[in-house]
Amino acid sequence: MVTGATQSTPAPTSSDRNGASATRRGSNVVVIGGGPGGYEAALVARQLGSEVTLVEDQGVGGAAVLTDVVPSKTLIATAEWLTFVERAEELGIRTGAQPGQQRSGFSVDLGVVNARVRALAEQQSADITARLEREGIRIIHGRGRFVAPDTVVAQEGAPASGPGREHELHADVALIATGVAPRVLPTAQPDGERILTWTQVYNLTELPERLIVVGSGVTGAEFAGAFAALETDVVLVSSRNRVLPGNDTDAAELIEDVFRRRGMTVMSNSRAVSATRHGDEVVVELADGRTVTGSHCLMAVGGVPNTGDLGLAAAGVELTPSGHILVDRVSRTTTRGIYAAGDVTGVFPLASVAASQGRIAMWHALGDAVSPLDTSRVPATVFTSPEIATVGVGEADAAAHAAHVVTVPLWRNPRAKMLGIREGFIKLIAREGSGTVLGGVVVGPRASELIYAVTIAVANRRTVDQLTHSMTIYPSISGSIAEAARQLHTPLPE
Repeated sequence: MVTGATQSTPAPTSSDRNGASATRRGSNVVVIGGGPGGYEAALVARQLGSEVTLVEDQGVGGAAVLTDVVPSKTLIATAEWLTFVERAEELGIRTGAQPGQQRSGFSVDLGVVNARVRALAEQQSADITARLEREGIRIIHGRGRFVAPDTVVAQEGAPASGPGREHELHADVALIATGVAPRVLPTAQPDGERILTWTQVYNLTELPERLIVVGSGVTGAEFAGAFAALETDVVLVSSRNRVLPGNDTDAAELIEDVFRRRGMTVMSNSRAVSATRHGDEVVVELADGRTVTGSHCLMAVGGVPNTGDLGLAAAGVELTPSGHILVDRVSRTTTRGIYAAGDVTGVFPLASVAASQGRIAMWHALGDAVSPLDTSRVPATVFTSPEIATVGVGEADAAAHAAHVVTVPLWRNPRAKMLGIREGFIKLIAREGSGTVLGGVVVGPRASELIYAVTIAVANRRTVDQLTHSMTIYPSISGSIAEAARQLHTPLPE
């Protein structure tokens, strides 16, 4: 989904992929997939003077806009308002909650919430479509497949409406940005009503009485936290010993503690093997024989790359052992003239990375200035409450980089005190001696915004002293970033 660990893929080895691209501006560019990687690539290619056709069968914006990032973050933003209310009494605000009511004193109409979620996603898709059309990009609503390395056949029509007109497109340059689909277990078939994937949550009209979330990675943690904030009884089933196993340990432990204190049941070291619907109930069976019963079950067990029916074999495009498209740091596949971007490459499952890969691909293919993708400088956020944002080297790898780590808790930040924030911290990792900022972790409200300052430092090899000498507002949460930098200062020798 919207965040996760980097999957390292080796560079293609085909000899004709080495060196600068021979393709130049004014080419025919075909993009298969209209998500961030696809539409950003299309815009760059058009800017550089190419004739561009974009082929998309689900809707412009792709899963990121229609079923993943935009809708999930809209749902989470709604839930976030109720987490703010938790601090209302402390701040002197009476919410009107009565004994036996929901703890916030407010009720949630999930039908209205999800209608807004879907409307915002559709509006964003329409806005992107309008932008592409203004730029002169041809859009074919249908599916594309390779019949040769330089030829794409686009079949008009969505899967539900059946096939329509067929177009044969010559491609001097082609880009594949088809994303991933939710992984489905044979023993937990989604029905869209009680057993759900993350794309089906937005069809619910009422809050689940008891939601079982299977999977404690980013997707599972985000949805579990959101529905718990909406005051649903949530059970989070984790096959690992803690939630968010790929994230900073301190951050993950804090989030799990917050989940438990808010009433969520977290079942660690519990691997789900099946989910079965029985009328209005769902029974999830665990590997050790235990069962968990709820009204609904959300399966958040990863994604599968959408590489089927693309004609990749005919085009000579190789896949990784995980089934993702093999690319190098400028998004080249193993076939000359064919590039790939986004989750289908498995490089880093973030919309921001997909967009960067798409732009880099076109800059490279069409002979413009380009810098290869550097995933070590990519910021990522888990949109729980509080949020977790990370960039660069983590604490687990600090010793290997001869780095020092400093953690500043937010509870002692004056702005956090004013806002009633007790949970969260700022963590900086800097190289010993030079003080170069190598990485950082921000846990707290709007961590996704705060991490930008640390990202700039990491991307531009700034030092903790340079962070220290840049003034922050008093009072502000960002002041804790400067405080962490001051603690990492190395005094001059006497």
